[in-house]
Formats: sequence, C-alpha cells, structure tokens
Amino acid sequence: MKSSAVERKLAAIWSADVKGYSRLMGEDEVSTVRTLTTFRDVMATFILERHGRVVDAPGDNVLAEFGSVVDAVECAADVQRELKSRNSALPASRRLEFRIGINLGDVIVDGERIYGDGVNIAARVEGMADAGGIAISGTAYDQVKGKVSLEFEDLGQHSVKNIREPVRIYRVRLDPTSDHRARRIPWLARRRPMILAGLVLLLAAAGIAGWRLYSGSRSSGLELPKQPSIAVLPFQNMSGDAGQEYFSDGITEDLITGLSKLSGLFVIARNSVFAYKGKPVKPAQVSRDLGVRYVLEGSVRKADNRVRITAQLVDATTGYHVWAERYDRELKDVFTLQDDVTQKIVSVLAVKLTGPEKDRLARPPTDNLDAYDYVLRGMESRRRTTPEANAEAMVMFKKAIEMDPKYAGAYTELGWAHLQAWQFQWTRDPNDLERAFDLAQQALALDDSLPACHSLLSQIYLWKKEHARAIAEAERAVALAPNDADRYETLAEVLTWSGRAQEAIGHIKHAMRLNPQYPFFYLWTLGHAYYLTERNDAAIATFKQLVARNPNFLPAHAFLAALYSGQGRHEQARAEWAAASRLSPHTSLENLKRVLPYSNERDLARVLTAMRQAGLR
Repeated sequence: MKSSAVERKLAAIWSADVKGYSRLMGEDEVSTVRTLTTFRDVMATFILERHGRVVDAPGDNVLAEFGSVVDAVECAADVQRELKSRNSALPASRRLEFRIGINLGDVIVDGERIYGDGVNIAARVEGMADAGGIAISGTAYDQVKGKVSLEFEDLGQHSVKNIREPVRIYRVRLDPTSDHRARRIPWLARRRPMILAGLVLLLAAAGIAGWRLYSGSRSSGLELPKQPSIAVLPFQNMSGDAGQEYFSDGITEDLITGLSKLSGLFVIARNSVFAYKGKPVKPAQVSRDLGVRYVLEGSVRKADNRVRITAQLVDATTGYHVWAERYDRELKDVFTLQDDVTQKIVSVLAVKLTGPEKDRLARPPTDNLDAYDYVLRGMESRRRTTPEANAEAMVMFKKAIEMDPKYAGAYTELGWAHLQAWQFQWTRDPNDLERAFDLAQQALALDDSLPACHSLLSQIYLWKKEHARAIAEAERAVALAPNDADRYETLAEVLTWSGRAQEAIGHIKHAMRLNPQYPFFYLWTLGHAYYLTERNDAAIATFKQLVARNPNFLPAHAFLAALYSGQGRHEQARAEWAAASRLSPHTSLENLKRVLPYSNERDLARVLTAMRQAGLR
C-alpha cells in the first residue's frame, strides 16, 4: 500500500519578528499590542501588493511566502521604510523594530501551512538581521543580485541551529534617502514637473462619501467601546431577483442611519460592514475586525405588496443570540417595520434615548413608497461615481421629488449629486454649486434634522470660502448623528481647510474608529492635517498608504512631492511630480491661489511655495 505523496514546492520564505518584544510587552502590553496590530496590517498590505501571502502571524512573528525572491526582498525593503517612518512618531522606548529574514528553499505544503528546512532557515536568517533591517540567505541572494536597486553586504557563512550545512548570509543595505521604485523608471525624472489640472476640484471630491474604495480588513482585535457597540451586516436579498439588491441594501443603510443618530450607541459605518456583503462570515470575526460586541444580521424578501424581514442580534463575544424576530408586513408599513427593529435593539441593549432622539426615530422620511424606492435606486447609482450614473441618479431623485414635494431626503440626495458633478467637473454647468446650495436650503426648510443635509451645506460653504458657516454646519451634522463616521470626516476636512488642522486630527481618527475599513479619502484628510501641522513624517506615511490604495489620487502625489522636496529627497520628489503630471498636466499657481479654500493665508502660502519649488508656474 502506497503512502500519500507529500506536496512540496520551491518558495521565497519571509520571516519577521520584533526585536525586544518581551521587554515591550512587560512595560506596556496595551500600547505594544495596538502598535503591533497596526504594523502587521501594514506588512500584510505590502505583502499582498507584492503577490505574497501571509501564512501565519503568531505573537510578534509574521511568516509569509512569495513566488519570487525579488518580490520578497522589495516587499521587505518597502515594509522597513514604512515602519521606520511610523516608528519615528513614537517615543524611542515604544518603537517596534522588526527583523526580516528571507530564504529561497524547498517547503512541505499542508493545506495553508508550510514546513521544512526552507522555513527554518528563513527564521535563522532573520535572527542575523539588525533591528529594522533585512538579512537574506545565499540562495535568495543568487536570485536577486543585479535585479534590485539595493546593496548587499556579505556576512559570510554561519552555522545555525538545527541546520546541518552552514548558511551564507547577506545584509540588505537600505538607503533611507532614495527610493528604488523611482529609479526603475528614470524617464519620469526627465519630464518637467507639472501639477494637476484637476487638483483643486479633486481635493474637494476627496470629501465625497460617494467615492468609495475598500481595502481588506484593516483592523484586528480592536478594543471594545464603553457603550454598547454594534455592526449591522448587509441584509441578504431573498427575493430571488438580483434587481432587488438596492432594496435590501437600502433597508440595511436605513437601520445604520437610524442607529447612528443615537448617542448611547457606538455604530460601525456603512462601508465597513458592506465589505462583508455576499461573504460567509461569523459574528466573532466581525467583532474582531471591527471592534464591536453586537452584530445584527438578517434578510429581506420583497414580493408584490409585502415585505418579509428576519433579523437577529448576536453577542459576538459569546455567540449568544440576544434577540431574533421575523416580520411579515405590507410594503406600506416598511418604515414602521424599520422603527420596530431599531426600537427592539434599543430596548434589549438598554440604550437611553434623549427626547429629540425619540422624536427623530419616530419620524418616517416620506409617506410615498414609490418616492422612497426612487431615492434608494438613485443612491445606488450615485455611489458608482461616474458621470453617467450620477446623471441617472439625478433623474431618480427628481422623480421622487415630483411624487412627494415634501420629501426632504430626496432634495438632499439631489443636492449631493449636483455637488458631485461640480467637484468632478462632469458637467460644464457652472451653476451646479448654486443648485446644490438651493436644494440643501429646501431640504432643511422641510426637515432641519437631516445630518447628511447639514454635511452637504458644510461642503458648499467651504467651497464658497465661508468657513465659519461651514464649521457650524459640520458640527450640527455631528450633533445630529454622533455615530456617523462620514459626519466626523466632513468636520475634520472643513477644520483642516479652516486653519484648525490640529483639532481635525482627533475627529478624523474617531471617524476611522467608527469606520475601520474606511475609504481612501479618510487618509487624504488625515495626511492633509498632518502636513499643515508640520508632522511631515506622519504625513508622508499617510499619503503613501493612500497612493497604495488609490494610485490615481493625484493630490497625494502632489503633497508627497512637496514633502520630499522639502526634505531634500529630490529623486523621490521628481517621481511623485511625474506621477501627478501624468494624471493631470495643466494648472497654474494663480488658479490654485484663487480656488483652494484655505482660510489661513499662512497655510495657503506654504502650499503655493512648495508647488513653486517643484516647478509650477
């Protein structure tokens, strides 16, 4: 009888751990774990970008595999540069400095796991690396020599534990003043640095909550908030009609919006939970990923004039089902049904409501179900963030207003569509901003308790350079929806442009906690605030994260170029200006001076000076 064949393969093995981890844990467990979690997420992102895979991550260790040694080494260099930048913002005694070892060797494959001398040698090579450094084996060196823009130092042969033959080891020399990725495309440096015809309006567009790009899970083991915390997972569409997805998504979003208005809860934002849409996921994983105790999940079936909803609330820390219910109602009662679900959650979690909160929960958005349906469809279209989809959304919002002229939410959504068209320059109509303003005023005249409308008005006032009014509207939106991440992001953005960048940092970080899988433009707001408060290393690290998630976001390239230029890192600066110029080759200092909505002349002067130094005229 033959034994089962063992699966083997040749792989580049990447092993990392933290120098002095035991000391760090002994001194401050909580801070160490928080920093370690953040750094491991950074590493996982770079590993994925370089076509690698994280195999295991116990304690302070990270084990990954790559199909290419070049990818493994370049990934390690990227990671160490990024972590060096992040560590620079920490006290010396609290820095987590990883050692990385890389080996090319044969491994045994067992499902998702890998074993064998190839792995063991990588771990031993890692032990020869300096804190914050990289060491590679001779077999790995043979594959990368002459193929990467890095220097290597031969450390000779070493006898290592449990390996019979000596292992030749090389130290990777990281040049902190250059970026090998920029040197790979030298033609970029020869182009005249130019910036960005669309910079001004795309800076604004960064604040649109409709422009959503998701990353993978960005958090693990987040500390639970003091108040009851909840994530509402996307309700499944059980109608048997994919065309009804907008309706089940709308029910989910309405529940999130309603719960976000309650000060006694901590509610995770829409786009963090919608990252799980269509995926089998356990409540315990959601709890770990998003840092919440409770998870609400359910399904929606819409047929003829009836709607059936099932919902269950799970304590994800124990697996206990706190509450479950099935509703079968006429479609006209959909708002009452949503209110019943919300009220039940409030009751079982013992959340205390203020008087205004009770009033707002009991107020349906419209009495016209067809108008409500058009708004849901329009919101689905607008989120696609294309000129065509935005135009479709406008048509639907206008139909909703025709059906119910007192539907404040429809006016608000139509206003956002006009603002989006103006910011992205999708139309040639210069009056889109004024139309958005008029629609926001109409919506508030009908219902002044809509947080999204106050955020809309805040954005409009910002670009009219009426900063005091912009701040007041943003603060009003936060007061009305104290758990809505996008309201905090808008407030942070407005404060940054208004000369209060230091204050903005706290608000955008709170938005990121409410929305752990935050959209990329949150990083723009944070990086911009870091830049204006002269926290340059933190700004660089943040903008680099942004570019990794959205390489076409040109303001990040522009500000990276300015920051690199200010640090004398001219080669990297030229590469970033070239990237920005490819995205949009026309603008002028005069145009930027006229349109950028800084209230503080010092902030504006600093930006314009940086742009001028880069070659903009």
